[in-house]
Amino acid sequence: MFRFATPYALLLLILIPLVAAYRRRHPAPALGHSGVDPVGDLPPSAGLRVHRLLPLLFYLALLLLIAALARPQYGTERAAVSETGINIILAVDLSESMAALDFKQEGRIVNRLETVKRVVNDFIARRDGDRIGLVVFGSQAYTQLPLTRDYQTIAAMLDRLEIGAAGRATAIGDAIGISIKRLADIESRTHIIILLTDGRSNSGELMPQTAADIARQKGIKIYTIGVGGEGRAPFLVGDPIFGQRYVYQNVDLDEATLVQIAEVTGGSYFRAQDTAALEKIYATIDALEKTEAKVARFAEYNELYRYLLVPALALLALWIVLKHTRYLDIP
Repeated sequence: MFRFATPYALLLLILIPLVAAYRRRHPAPALGHSGVDPVGDLPPSAGLRVHRLLPLLFYLALLLLIAALARPQYGTERAAVSETGINIILAVDLSESMAALDFKQEGRIVNRLETVKRVVNDFIARRDGDRIGLVVFGSQAYTQLPLTRDYQTIAAMLDRLEIGAAGRATAIGDAIGISIKRLADIESRTHIIILLTDGRSNSGELMPQTAADIARQKGIKIYTIGVGGEGRAPFLVGDPIFGQRYVYQNVDLDEATLVQIAEVTGGSYFRAQDTAALEKIYATIDALEKTEAKVARFAEYNELYRYLLVPALALLALWIVLKHTRYLDIP
């Protein structure tokens, strides 16, 4: 990286045209002489050519002196970021009910999981310095990705999620339990779980209320998100006779349990019935759970002014010598 340590010194460059203009308007006094028209066609001697270059020598020396005064430097600059960060586990429901087609994305109807993927990706992109892990659940719960700061890998794993990959049912308690274990792997001043589901816990070994109590004891905050509208939702199913067709099925979101989990752990419950609401929810969580990073900058620069100062002084000395010897002006 190249820079001038004192760039304001470059403002002195305006002196060069000012000095040139002044010298042109106020030339040095000279003796009168007879005309030289008879010899005007003779080619100029080498000495005369050098004499004509004397002003250029002076202005070049002045230019180099001003550039040296600006202190040109070349080196490297590094930033060391000291950040504690927070640990975030994204617990995503992959049960079959996430296939409900009651969300719109860019004007087209999509299932709940597709919307969740895009919104969560945007949420991850806004984080900086936090460790994020991914837990998925259906009939069982398991770790899709442990805590990491590799956001590209998180986004790639999120994109690969498929409905039904963890079973047809919903094990909310086990999802919280697995998330707690992952958060215990790495110490942090803040641990949070963002639990997203559209159903009722009907599977697993750990009750949601029990899992929430364990999270509270360990100082883990849980934000719960209930996905989907009320009543019946459309699903695309394959029929052996009629082929693919839409059927409407009842959704069974247990809001009371999600509210209780959030309240016990000091988090919040949100309801997302459309894409805009889901985006707003993740934006709210992003604003609530921010990490401040301290940045210390280190710079190593080599001074280059000497490479300008030495030639400038040499040119100035040469100009003075020539001006007061061979090309001395006699009024």
